[in-house]
Amino acid sequence: MNIEYTKTDKIILTINYFLLFIIVLSILFPLIYVLIGSFMEPSALVNKGISFDINDYTIEGYRRILSYKPITRGFLNSFFYSTAFSIITVVVCIAAGYSLSVDDLVGRKFFMILFLITMFLSGGLIPTYLLIKNLGMLNTAWAIIIPGAVNVWNIILSRTFFKGLPAELTEAAEIDGASDWIIFFKIAIPLSKPIIFVLALYAFVGQWNAYFDAMIYLDDSKLHPLQLVLRSLLIQNEVRPEMILDRQVMAELSKMAEIMKYASIVVASLPLLVMYPFFEKYFEKGVLVGSLK
Repeated sequence: MNIEYTKTDKIILTINYFLLFIIVLSILFPLIYVLIGSFMEPSALVNKGISFDINDYTIEGYRRILSYKPITRGFLNSFFYSTAFSIITVVVCIAAGYSLSVDDLVGRKFFMILFLITMFLSGGLIPTYLLIKNLGMLNTAWAIIIPGAVNVWNIILSRTFFKGLPAELTEAAEIDGASDWIIFFKIAIPLSKPIIFVLALYAFVGQWNAYFDAMIYLDDSKLHPLQLVLRSLLIQNEVRPEMILDRQVMAELSKMAEIMKYASIVVASLPLLVMYPFFEKYFEKGVLVGSLK
């Protein structure tokens, strides 16, 4: 179908396309700059900036980053924390969301109000710290995985999704003698792939980028996630002498630190960039949950 645009429409579309181009460029430029900078020679990067001369490129930054044990260990820790956190979050939020979507659930409104209160009122950092300490989770992986696994917003998203499923499916299953468990596992779960993938992606990305809880609850450096390791490298500018094998002078160390920072950012972002294409088709469906309603 051909659409005829008026002169005003064309002007508005042109302005919109230009603004979108500026926004996309402002997002892509830093990413491209960091990616190219991570492959450049330290001296060339400091003296000339970004260069497209092949002679100015090297993988030394990545070699030193990957040979630095705290970063490798932090990467594995972050992957474990994020994966475990995502699984627990999806299981809890899907179960809670489905239960709250059932109209004849006794106390449904009470539980919904109880959940909503937690979105606006928090116990605070000190009570939470004391609770985790008394539960024996301090300085363990559970202190990172368990406390934030129940997310009320994710429960509301899953509840809205299940509310949108045709009621005829449940009624037909009940007529055929299906129990609540069979309806949940055989009907609701197979139809809820979009929201499951959206919740998993939200949880994984949020936990992957988190560092504050680890900084508060983990004293053992062997348990630190990648983001906490990068915090010392990028924010506190702590480049350890063992990362510079040749013991270069301070100026050379500073130059090497610069490309190592860029390489660290790329390494930390890689899992998220790899994951998104596989989640995209489900993400587009799930992220619009309840939008038509």
